Amino acid sequence: MSQNNVKYEIQHVLSGKSQVSHGTVIQAIASYLKAGTPTSSVVEADKQYKQQETEELVAYAVQNKLWVETINFSNFISAGAEQRVYIKDEKSVYKLNDSIYYASWIDYLHNLLLNNFFFPDTAYQLVGFHQQENTLYAVVTQPFVRANQPTNLALVKAFMENNGFENTRNHDYYNPELGIILEDLHDENVLTQNGVLFFIDTVFYIKPEVFWN
Repeated sequence: MSQNNVKYEIQHVLSGKSQVSHGTVIQAIASYLKAGTPTSSVVEADKQYKQQETEELVAYAVQNKLWVETINFSNFISAGAEQRVYIKDEKSVYKLNDSIYYASWIDYLHNLLLNNFFFPDTAYQLVGFHQQENTLYAVVTQPFVRANQPTNLALVKAFMENNGFENTRNHDYYNPELGIILEDLHDENVLTQNGVLFFIDTVFYIKPEVFWN
């Protein structure tokens, strides 16, 4: 498939016009937020915009019964700047993400959809939201990958380059034809099981002026 066709397909996924693994709830929430989105110039100038999104998400979660209160917090695995990870069962984990890496919640939701498009083996399923100490977290589940080999970052680089992504610095990549950035692909975010790479923590961004063109 050509890069133009790939871009067209991803545009439809982010617009809610095409399906992707576990994408229905994510697309519905993104569409809900977009309905109240002002123009891009207003968003850039309004530092309170993300807080407005957060309030809208809280209302949406209440209306649609999307509060998650069943997490066993004693099953904690790890935490980073943006998320906390807990064992859900033998096959999956919960991840709580406060979208700190993103300027808007819509950008975070697009990240989930992009992950599910490119890496369906580790697709996120958005199951709802959780609030702690006035911080709103998206709650997603993801298959639990047990690494049994160290990850060879040269293989990660080769894989990304074969899919049109250039290594820009360290573990960051950019696809100039798609206008998609994928960052932080170090050996804790890409695991290896039986010789297969599994991308478990992806940080996608789009360059709107390229991606939507």
